[in-house]
Amino acid sequence: MRQPGAKGYGGIRMVESDLLRELAWAVGAMTVLLVVLALVFSSPDPPTLTARQVATRHPVQLVRVALRALDGQGAIASYGPPYNHGRASLQRLGPFAPQAWAGVTIPVRAAQVFVLEPLRRMVPLDPGLAGPLNRFAAASPAVRAAWERAYGAALGHAQLTRTGQLTVATTAAGPLPALMNGYLALARTGALESVIDLNGRVYQTDFTRALLLLQGAPLQSVAKAQHLLGTQWGMMKEPGNYPGAVWLWLYTLLYQIPPYTTSAAGDLLVGLTVGAATLVLLLVPWIPGIRDIPYILPIYRRIWRRHYQETEE
Repeated sequence: MRQPGAKGYGGIRMVESDLLRELAWAVGAMTVLLVVLALVFSSPDPPTLTARQVATRHPVQLVRVALRALDGQGAIASYGPPYNHGRASLQRLGPFAPQAWAGVTIPVRAAQVFVLEPLRRMVPLDPGLAGPLNRFAAASPAVRAAWERAYGAALGHAQLTRTGQLTVATTAAGPLPALMNGYLALARTGALESVIDLNGRVYQTDFTRALLLLQGAPLQSVAKAQHLLGTQWGMMKEPGNYPGAVWLWLYTLLYQIPPYTTSAAGDLLVGLTVGAATLVLLLVPWIPGIRDIPYILPIYRRIWRRHYQETEE
């Protein structure tokens, strides 16, 4: 260890120090600080929302999700690219419409993917579903629409039996009561998402369709309780046991101010803004004026003032 006042590299005066002691103090202080900050600012870590939870706690809500998928009124049924050719969520700025240009890259026929195909796969386990499924498939679109309207109107007064089935006070819903009760039974087994994601593969790595199932009321009700709606400016930093995308704060901020809050193409505007800001940050070393800010505002000299003073002396 050098003696105090000894000259080191470049003639700079060295000061005696104990690196191990300083390291111990630094680690201890940071540990205490992290624990305190985690207790004060940590985000909740609720379990993943599943169809099984919704079917058990809010069966009518899950049935409404299935019914809206059947009648084409669900969040995904009429969403638009990349899932289908709908226009409900299609965003554009004049002729600039990248969502439409990309087209349908993840085709999702909501009625088939979310409801009818999972029920067909249940027929070997529950042969009683075969008759209602065949009757629904053989009906005309007008008849199906009448059944869906009647069942939807009766859902507001549905009763849950001890066996977990929903009874509705209508005889005009055709096979829908039987289909929806079979759907609830499948969801309560916890296998609905897995059945939805089956694409003839042994190993499944694409869970897009299952993640889209609960779009709408189920996810929105949970998001509202956690202050995660677009109007609430909330953000969770921890999904499961993994750190979340904290950088999403910039997206969240933009959604709270005009013109993003008033534009029908708010998502597109936010994406373009964040993309432009990211590009500016990447090009800072080559942008005249911005790259010279450290020289114009020499804050670094204030931080390292002792070093520069000793060097000048």
